[in-house]
Amino acid sequence: MKKVIVILFTLNLIYQPGKSQEIDQEIKKTVITFIDSLTPLQQKRALLQFDDTARIKWNNLPVGLRARAGISIGSMNDRQRQLIHRILSASLSSQGYLKATSIMHLDNLINMYYDSLYQRKVFDDKVYQFLKDLKWSTQNYYFAIFGNPKTDDSWGYKLEGHHLSLNFTFHQKTLSITPMFVGTDPAEMLLSEYAGWRVLGQEEDLGIKLLASLSPEQKKKAVVSAEVPQDIITAAESGKRLVDYWGIKGSALDKHQQGILQGIIREFVFNLEYDKAVTEYDKILKAGIGNIYFGWIGEGEEIKAHYYILNGPTFIIEFDNNGGPQRRANHIHAIWREKGNEYGEDVLKKHYQADHK
Repeated sequence: MKKVIVILFTLNLIYQPGKSQEIDQEIKKTVITFIDSLTPLQQKRALLQFDDTARIKWNNLPVGLRARAGISIGSMNDRQRQLIHRILSASLSSQGYLKATSIMHLDNLINMYYDSLYQRKVFDDKVYQFLKDLKWSTQNYYFAIFGNPKTDDSWGYKLEGHHLSLNFTFHQKTLSITPMFVGTDPAEMLLSEYAGWRVLGQEEDLGIKLLASLSPEQKKKAVVSAEVPQDIITAAESGKRLVDYWGIKGSALDKHQQGILQGIIREFVFNLEYDKAVTEYDKILKAGIGNIYFGWIGEGEEIKAHYYILNGPTFIIEFDNNGGPQRRANHIHAIWREKGNEYGEDVLKKHYQADHK
């Protein structure tokens, strides 16, 4: 009996449901401090109506190809940038924070890489100008606030730019945290002092590990004979949605394989601040690991193009390493999506229905 009491006490120390509300308040307080730091012109750019259509749209292209709502990191002063990082570190776990900021830093490195190629005359002025016009840079990530956290029950924020889209929607005591898009170009740095750096390495390695653990019969169910997509199927501008389940069902996996499957899910969900991640992960567990489908397209090697999907009752996770115009397996796009509740859709719908009644 004493052992049970100790275990329960330990779990209570690790996860306290009420703490999630404290984190919400911390985020809200820091966002308000950020708003108060803005000049009138900056506020005009950064503060948008909650029903602005920009709130429910996302994109992963460079800002040179797709403009963004909000205020850019480059146009902020140092204090404002510090507050953005405080907002991120309160919203995300340490792993999620490092992934998000590393993705932003990669935009600086890709600029340096192409600058060096240009200096070595690998391509001409025309190509170089095209690449410059894509505006890769940590400065070109945009922060937008929708609604007024000081007065409104419903409000949210978006941090977005090349290969990153974070979307947080708050409504009273509820939170929606998807779509959450992450990507890297390159998937692995091959040059300079950063050689070997893989920002999304675990997402890739765990997928390959799960595929390798399957028996020949299981692979027949999991692997689809098709060309590896150049992007995730539910890409921002594809207009496609994944309705059908395909691949191998979680219930057809053994305990070890189910453990790897859960590891992939945790790698995405636990990008969130811990208490929020536990809440979201619990929803997935309650819906049943056995009800999640794992599908694969392509080769089972890191250096060859590949794609996988986890499709469960409450969520979709997509991972694609075949991106960019060169169609090479060193360019990752990945996304986690809540079914029916992206941008707080389900929560807000229930609220409006109750309000209307």
